Amino acid sequence: MCLAVPGKIISISDDEPLSRTGRIDFSGVTKEVSLAYLPEALINDYVIVHAGFALSIIDQHEAAESLKLFQELDSFEALL
Repeated sequence: MCLAVPGKIISISDDEPLSRTGRIDFSGVTKEVSLAYLPEALINDYVIVHAGFALSIIDQHEAAESLKLFQELDSFEALL
């Protein structure tokens, strides 16, 4: 099963479209992610990330809802 996770762009490096990367905050964990598929992405945008690539930009509300559901799943798993 594949999982795409929302995160917030906190910095962007390199202006070359294919090598452009961003530092993404995933609820306190930061990772370097390729922004090659999203040349329009800006700092403070929320993006969906899968396998090291930002695939789409989402709004803040949608990101918050997704993160809330991930937290609920984590809480449920802790009960098992």
